[in-house]
Amino acid sequence: MKPSIDVNTNRTTRDGPSLLAWGALVFVAAAAGTVASLDAASFYATLRRPEWSPPSWLFGPVWTLLYAAMAVGAWLVWRERHRTTTGFALGLFVVQLAFNALWSWLFFAWRQGAMAFADIVLLCVLVTATIVAFWRIRPLAGALLVPYLTWILFASALNYAVWQPNPGLLG
Repeated sequence: MKPSIDVNTNRTTRDGPSLLAWGALVFVAAAAGTVASLDAASFYATLRRPEWSPPSWLFGPVWTLLYAAMAVGAWLVWRERHRTTTGFALGLFVVQLAFNALWSWLFFAWRQGAMAFADIVLLCVLVTATIVAFWRIRPLAGALLVPYLTWILFASALNYAVWQPNPGLLG
């Protein structure tokens, strides 16, 4: 009698490192944005902001949760790599991640309000496309990105509302 091979056990042993790899990729993007935002709290405090703008301390915890969900979503799609659409979906994910990191540089480091707004609008489009692509492969993966899209839609409105009354600070 031949010993049976548990395919699921083999898959599970590979899942930990791959989840860490997707987490590391998302962390790199987050770190790139963080480097650009090192003085964000003090700069943000100097800007004229709408009454509905959140306090600066809220951004860190929100982004931490969103980045974690994004990494898990990408990992869930990666686990379906036998499907032909997985490469495209993960490619979209990586592209939107780059635009995500770029926004912090545009807004906080380079203080380009109009360019940051253009970037975040494009980011919304890319994230929407990523959600659709993920959802078709693994609905839970798409659903994990919905709070992210909701937050960046809010952030788009905030970007516009902060950029407009601060033309001297956000050229």
